[in-house]
Amino acid sequence: MLLRSLIIIILLAPAPAWPVDWYTATVTERKPQSRELFVQGLEILDDQLYVSTGNYGESRLLRYHFEDGSLDVSRKLASNLFGEGLTVLGNKIYQLTWREGQMLIYRKSDLAFLESKPLPGEGWGLTNNGEQLVYSDGSAILRFLEPSDAKVKRSIRVTLHGRPVRFLNELEWIDGSIWANVWRSNEIIIIEPGSGVVTGVIDLKGLLPAEERRAGTDVLNGIARNPKDGGIWVTGKRWPWLYRINLEPRKASPNNP
Repeated sequence: MLLRSLIIIILLAPAPAWPVDWYTATVTERKPQSRELFVQGLEILDDQLYVSTGNYGESRLLRYHFEDGSLDVSRKLASNLFGEGLTVLGNKIYQLTWREGQMLIYRKSDLAFLESKPLPGEGWGLTNNGEQLVYSDGSAILRFLEPSDAKVKRSIRVTLHGRPVRFLNELEWIDGSIWANVWRSNEIIIIEPGSGVVTGVIDLKGLLPAEERRAGTDVLNGIARNPKDGGIWVTGKRWPWLYRINLEPRKASPNNP
């Protein structure tokens, strides 16, 4: 009877609250970006910037020289494919498609297309932890995939104060955590990859000034860490700039306890 009572108490007890750090950001540098880029994926590696762009008939995989922004290689996707997130792992580049159920794989050296693998759902954001691919499908679930066959090895449900966070979009693995854009918001969340618990929220409201918005300018999307110096760069769909940001702690918003 006593054991049963203890079990009931444990089950009914509230889950431990994880502390959440809240940040604003200041811009420390910016680089020009073509407004034609409907950015869906972003990554910096070996002084090169990899970009995946979306929209049917316009989707591309591009590689730029990061220092001066000059284009190195461009690959256009078939008109029936909508490009989404990307990541570079080993000697291959992985690029998601939105509703087509495919992950495209390229040779890193020249961006030559190698093959495609089936996805278990829609493709939104993509990153890697050095061994596995991590991808989002627009829900609150992140899936860890084996690169060789794209099979799901495990999944986590992303929560903030116990509530699921949906619309997880572009992803980046930074210092052992997963950073994720939340679609149609001005926020990036920082996720603990073992539990899915959100440990930080970055408010980027006003990052792109109102006077620089025009018809076709879309939402915040794109996170990339430069391994060379640790700099964090962010952008949006059809934004004119890549911004390097520095985080500054702030107190939790009254609307976001």
